[in-house]
Amino acid sequence: MAKLYAKRPKGTNPLIWIVAIVCAILAIAVIVTGIVVFAIYVIYQPKMPYIKVAYAHLDQLGYEPSGMLEIRMALKVVAENDNKKAVASFSDATFVLRFHGIDVAVLQTDPFDVAKNSSAELDYLFQSSPIPLDKEGMEAMRVALNRGVVPFDFGGHARTRWRVGIFFSVRFWARIACQLNFVYRNGSTVDLDCGSKSR
Repeated sequence: MAKLYAKRPKGTNPLIWIVAIVCAILAIAVIVTGIVVFAIYVIYQPKMPYIKVAYAHLDQLGYEPSGMLEIRMALKVVAENDNKKAVASFSDATFVLRFHGIDVAVLQTDPFDVAKNSSAELDYLFQSSPIPLDKEGMEAMRVALNRGVVPFDFGGHARTRWRVGIFFSVRFWARIACQLNFVYRNGSTVDLDCGSKSR
């Protein structure tokens, strides 16, 4: 007489249980992190600090037919922090002024903080050394002087950071790139609009 034996179901592999527990913990951690970030955003309403050129004046432009360029310029760069509940830090601030791809001046600033909902002004007044222009630069200067408007490229960056509480902070680069156009006759700027983009 044949006998039937019932097969006992195999138990779940312990490795599967471990993987399931780890996945559950990770899911909970992601949910909690999302809630914390959302709460911080609602409470602090963070805004990215930025930099802009608030004032520029070409005090003097010396140019010789041989291609030697020399300038004296005043620039005011403003670091803005629109956060009402967080201090913003700025570091590695470096700006370069160029004419037709040729460096005219390099401007640097030590690290500094900007208070909540405030701004800081960086004033630069500099005299360049005589700079030789290449043929393309000389032609560009000739055209600019004939037009009565001399363009300079202004670019650079600053590392910014704002901190919320003790543990949470946000860091990014504020990068600026624009053209400053000066009226040769009086050194004033034309349509000054130069602000940074954050990344």
